Amino acid sequence: MATDIVAQLADSLAKTGVQEGELSYKGQGRKLDDAKSVEEMVKEIQDFTGLQALRLEGNTIGVEAAQAIAKALETKSEFKCCYWSDMFTGRLRSEIPPALNSLGDALMLAGARLTVLDLSDNAFGPDGVKGIENLLKSTACYTLQELRLNNCGMGIGGGKILAASLIQCHKSSSAEGTPLSLKVFVAGRNRLENDGATALAQAFQLMGSLEEVHMPQNGINHPGVTALATAMQHNTGLRILNLNDNTFTEKGAIAMAQALKHLRSIQVINFGDCLVRPAGAIAISESVSEGLPILKELNLSFGEITEEAALAVAHAVKDKDQLEKLDLNGNCLGEDGCKALKDSMEGMNMGELLGSLSDDEGEPEDDDEDEDEDEEEDEEEVDEEEIEEEEEEEEEEESNGIKLSTPQSAPRPPDVSSFLSFPSPDKLLKLGAKRASLIEQQVDVSDAAKTAEAFLKIASVYKEENNDVKNAVLDSIDALLRKAFATPSFQGYNFVSSLLVLLGLIKSEDKVKPVLVVPGHLHALEHVVRQDYFPKENVAVLQAFMSRNNKALESCGNARNSLQSTLQRVRSEG
Repeated sequence: MATDIVAQLADSLAKTGVQEGELSYKGQGRKLDDAKSVEEMVKEIQDFTGLQALRLEGNTIGVEAAQAIAKALETKSEFKCCYWSDMFTGRLRSEIPPALNSLGDALMLAGARLTVLDLSDNAFGPDGVKGIENLLKSTACYTLQELRLNNCGMGIGGGKILAASLIQCHKSSSAEGTPLSLKVFVAGRNRLENDGATALAQAFQLMGSLEEVHMPQNGINHPGVTALATAMQHNTGLRILNLNDNTFTEKGAIAMAQALKHLRSIQVINFGDCLVRPAGAIAISESVSEGLPILKELNLSFGEITEEAALAVAHAVKDKDQLEKLDLNGNCLGEDGCKALKDSMEGMNMGELLGSLSDDEGEPEDDDEDEDEDEEEDEEEVDEEEIEEEEEEEEEEESNGIKLSTPQSAPRPPDVSSFLSFPSPDKLLKLGAKRASLIEQQVDVSDAAKTAEAFLKIASVYKEENNDVKNAVLDSIDALLRKAFATPSFQGYNFVSSLLVLLGLIKSEDKVKPVLVVPGHLHALEHVVRQDYFPKENVAVLQAFMSRNNKALESCGNARNSLQSTLQRVRSEG
């Protein structure tokens, strides 16, 4: 008798769940093909007064069965939570959209106000996203707080449809005074790639309410990571950010480091297996050191991080009294580096917080890339010198009265393109009093990389001893960068990242050739960091890279020292 009572109780709990208002069929492995197969379930849904949540995980539901369940939900106005992960196993992909449409239509008809929509582990692809598109745009989702779409195979197309739906929902709900304020977004393993991530970033930036973002294993590279970084800055209440197993490289990591400066509520950062590399790790360590007061977990594992960068990260968490774990496993520290890291953490009485280093890859081997880059730079120098010599010879011939084979014509107007192609002090001065305006008009300041390139070309002709040239350079740079940083679409951290690549301080994943660094580059940069248009949050990143030993800066010792002093002073004043 007692056994029967226990069995009945267990059956009741399985159906009703432990939460008030919840009906659960979780994990029962039922194969529900048609209306007859769900007759009992439909009756229980109909008879459940005040139904708020329905768990269908771990069953497989066909189109007819979904339509019957939907019919029962049409009167459930108090309904809030859809726990519908893993409920289409073995179904044709073509069956899923109509099943989801039926369920979504029922919720809209019922006047439901959803807070949770979980459709994870349903491999429905872009067509499946279309199946919930109308639901996501409807009043039923104005109150949505959790959207879980992990492992659904959405792809780029599905990501774009999802983003557009969320943007439309936010627009419509805002018009009614109740803007969509999504708190949890989960979409790992969906092959979103850069375009899908960039589309979703627009929605995230618009909402600004996210507290948890989980997007691991999506094939996102630095353009998508950079877009997400921009969006995260607007979600200042973010607590958990999991982008594990995407490819940041230095550019993405530096962009994300800038975003972290705005996220003082962040508790968990998972950038493991993201190839942040030493430069990215150092940038992230700067952000951690300067803020993130309640950080609990930092995962920078398997990122090709070297000993110097790992020690910078360790030092950055020194005062994080809520830290529970630092994961730097699978990097390139080497035996000595692992020991140094452990000693550093133990010296701060934080040794037990450091994760295992058992999968360390060992110190990185030197390769021939640096030599190849040096050779390419030498070739570029020769080419540019030859061109400049030819131009100087032509000018000398003209000044000596030697007639050229071409007929004499009126003097050519100032040519900004010629200056930017082959800069020289004389060309800059010949552009006249309006040179700053002419250069500003010529450069596309919405493109951070092009702006960085133009900055270095102008700065390359800087001469400390020639006031006319010096003032012309600085005036032109001020006009260019003031306009760039005032442009809403301009991304300052992309500018800094591009600058570091062009200066040869970080390697480029896009095979960009660094320039030959001259003192003028650093003198001009020293001027820029003191100006009000230059964001102070970028100063720390520049300081970190300027303080490192790098062959590219060896020929500019005095200019480099002066820049480092100015960076330190500006940072302390900020």
